[in-house]
Amino acid sequence: MKIIMRPAAGADLSFVLALYGELNPDDAPLPQEKADAVWAAISHQQGRTVLVADAEGAVAGSADCLVLPNLTRGGRAILFVENVVVAKAFQRRGVGRRLMEAVVQLGESADCYKVQLLAADDEYVHRFYESCGFLARAEGFRRYGRHDPMV
Repeated sequence: MKIIMRPAAGADLSFVLALYGELNPDDAPLPQEKADAVWAAISHQQGRTVLVADAEGAVAGSADCLVLPNLTRGGRAILFVENVVVAKAFQRRGVGRRLMEAVVQLGESADCYKVQLLAADDEYVHRFYESCGFLARAEGFRRYGRHDPMV
């Protein structure tokens, strides 16, 4: 299976949303108008790249990446990664590993001093990230907004 990593395009939006449906199955689908507006904002945000793993024409996985300029570490940026997901039909076929390699390459090309992500509280997920060279180095904290269903 040939896998190409590339930035998502507008035509990929419905496929990326389907992946997010697998990632967060309890979330209600976004209305198309709202999804289009959010996608437009993401597309115009400097330093933002939604990577997709294209497996012979199918969007098999995705990672949302943001290069954040930084005034410490000699002015080297940080790459934040969110919403990493591989479609169930493509799991355990190397897509996730290739996706994370592309994420790290994106960070290196932007001269980021680190790539940072939060992972689900799941031992399998932790082992996966560790196998990709990520280290559990800090304890994360979150505070959800009062209108968020996670509260």
